[in-house]
Amino acid sequence: MVKNKKLYIISGERSGDLHASNLVRAMHKLDSTIQFRGMGGTYSQEAGVDLAVNYSEVALMGFLEVVLGFRKVLKYLKIVKDDLNAFQPDALILIDYGGFNMRIAAFAKKKGIPVHYYIPPKVWAWNQKRALKLKAITDQIYSILPFEPGFFKRFEMDVEYVGNPLFDEIKKFTPHEFFFQKNELSYAPIIALLPGSRKQEINAMLQEMVNLVSKFPNAQWVVAGVDSLDSKLYEPATKAGIKVIFNQTYDLLSHATAAVVTSGTATLETALFRVPQVVVYRTSPLSYAIGKKLIRVPFISLVNLIAEREVAKELIQGEFSAENIQAELQRILSNPVYKGQMLQGYDEIFERLGDQSASETVARHILNSLN
Repeated sequence: MVKNKKLYIISGERSGDLHASNLVRAMHKLDSTIQFRGMGGTYSQEAGVDLAVNYSEVALMGFLEVVLGFRKVLKYLKIVKDDLNAFQPDALILIDYGGFNMRIAAFAKKKGIPVHYYIPPKVWAWNQKRALKLKAITDQIYSILPFEPGFFKRFEMDVEYVGNPLFDEIKKFTPHEFFFQKNELSYAPIIALLPGSRKQEINAMLQEMVNLVSKFPNAQWVVAGVDSLDSKLYEPATKAGIKVIFNQTYDLLSHATAAVVTSGTATLETALFRVPQVVVYRTSPLSYAIGKKLIRVPFISLVNLIAEREVAKELIQGEFSAENIQAELQRILSNPVYKGQMLQGYDEIFERLGDQSASETVARHILNSLN
């Protein structure tokens, strides 16, 4: 009798959870008998992952925040390690979430469990010698950024670019026919506000974004909300009369004229919808000071990193202010040449990313390795 395959899969925030769910579905298309268990969120659970831990219990961001919350992280590392031991999977699949997942990878490697890392930690950004540790604790790495294989090659690592999973999501997306009516919006031009998907991000970003409203009286401001977070986090927007819509980010981007976006996956999603954007980011002063000493790349947003030049303006830490965002938005809205240059930059990014299905490619590689 053939034993059904058992896979343990771990993601640690919203975008990773989404990519995990797509990978699980792609693998189930190839083999519907695979049993999945692990750590993730709603997307993974809906795709068929039996969750030992929901990532929302663990999520932390920023150097200082991670240090202060390390006891909590250690607690969940132990829970996941114990569960991994009990489950005895045929392989471990890790998705992004480097600080946590690299520790789990090292643990699994010692136990003889094959480790597949899909969306590896951004070791090229700081402390690049971590690539050697990654090499030692993984069996295969699958990259979603076209410049990464070249970086890893310097460490004699054979890393494959598999395409970007955001294309898989966007291909599936169909705009809601009655988006404006459904959300009680007017037909004024929309400026989308994407403050992030984590509590710390929204606390750090949203109020400054809200301060922009009076500067553009003819625009309609709409916040992309995440319903897995406490709705009270969005009170700065609701109190200012700004509409917050939940879990409709792609619909919002497909109707937006411009966007203010917290650095992260959302900057690339915004580019893929061809929406001109201002990239913003702020963390605690100590986290920023540490990060500034460690980070070795000229940009923080995915759009600029992939293009290897400034396509979208980044307003980081001290430069992140309502006045600076206003000036950049004004430039986007009133200068067609400037806007056209940004859209041309997006086209270069599309070309570099290619259009292969990342989820299907990784699913085939992992199943082939098991067989």
